Amino acid sequence: MTALIDIAYLIALLAVSPMAIYRMLRHGRYRAGWANRFGKISRKRPDKKCIWIHAVSVGEVNATTTLIRELESKFPDYEIAISTTTDTGFARANALFGSRLSVFYFPMDFSLTMKRAFANIRPAMCLLIELEVWPNLVRIAKQSGIPVIVVNGRLSERSFRRYNLIKAVTRKLFGNLTLALAQSEEYAGRFRQIGVPAERIIVTGSVKYDTAQVTDRVNGADVLAAQLGLKNERLWVAGATGNDEEQIILDVYKRLIEQKQFKDLRLAIVPRKPERFGGVANLIEQAGFGLIRYSELKSGKLRIENEELRNNSVVLGDTMGDLRKFYSLATLIFVGRSLVPMGGSDMMEAAALGKCTIFGPHAFNFKQAVDDLLKANGAILVKDANELFNAMTKCLTDAGYASLIAQNGQQLIKRNQGATARTIGNISKMLK
Repeated sequence: MTALIDIAYLIALLAVSPMAIYRMLRHGRYRAGWANRFGKISRKRPDKKCIWIHAVSVGEVNATTTLIRELESKFPDYEIAISTTTDTGFARANALFGSRLSVFYFPMDFSLTMKRAFANIRPAMCLLIELEVWPNLVRIAKQSGIPVIVVNGRLSERSFRRYNLIKAVTRKLFGNLTLALAQSEEYAGRFRQIGVPAERIIVTGSVKYDTAQVTDRVNGADVLAAQLGLKNERLWVAGATGNDEEQIILDVYKRLIEQKQFKDLRLAIVPRKPERFGGVANLIEQAGFGLIRYSELKSGKLRIENEELRNNSVVLGDTMGDLRKFYSLATLIFVGRSLVPMGGSDMMEAAALGKCTIFGPHAFNFKQAVDDLLKANGAILVKDANELFNAMTKCLTDAGYASLIAQNGQQLIKRNQGATARTIGNISKMLK
């Protein structure tokens, strides 16, 4: 079976290589971390026992912040090591934890590569954030007596259907998990159906409710407001946007500011992926708006002193790690990758800041949060550009309505916090 898995990986690697090489040359992706990907990994504190956390990309990395803080507090004898798959995930993990934790790229799941990684990391436990269950990782961990726990477990409808197509494989794979700590009863049921024994599944809730910081202000927001030249204008932030979405946002914005009552509305767009910053900049200019790159404001290269420039330009958030600051200044927030079928982005962060939050119909990666927020009347779901325009108009003309949505969303976040403590409690039972 191991040989068959390695052969399947090799075929898949050959199939995706042309696209990967193109992205490497065109966008600068996948250039870093190749030693890690082949299992060459070193730890900052090899004298300590280790908890290995794998978080595939930015969203999963962000979900680990409270978990890691609690693990460091309760288990000081253990080193925390965190791996990611994507360049953006690595950059985020390095920014959050790089000064004190071992941060590295996730090794490819070939049997020899994963054996080498385990020999170098020597984990006492593996925590897989949301899903990320890999056959050789799980097999080697089980053979070595190392617990493997899915934390903040989520199994989307799409993933569930795919796993069901290869039940003979997935039942063995998921049956080897030590624990699956699921976000909801719905996800727990799916884990059972694909092979995790019922006695190894525990519903803990979503740790993302804990990482969503309930506050009215964010550090650095005042500086950002000054850099943007914000005075009494209202700010619409479209955050974590994806392909084809920015054009919809720009079209809706143009329709809004054509109305006299919305002349004070400004727009900031913060794309999810940095390699798209240039393309989105072109879209803004092609739409007839002035372009203000936040990277130039942040570096001091540009200052907004001209009122006409300030009011007639769209801000492009082309830096990493500043989205929460933008959200904290927003009058209204649209959470991206949701008007197009990309799975959505984290809307809990926006709701936790007490902001009226809007998202599209394709947020299937955040189904539990979507269901909870809509049930609590704590966010607004729009199906297309026209519904987005209507929702924006309603919220901008009826401040009480927008405020109620924002308050409901923030209260929901508060009510659902506590998953981290439940997760730590279950992890504690497995650490020797």
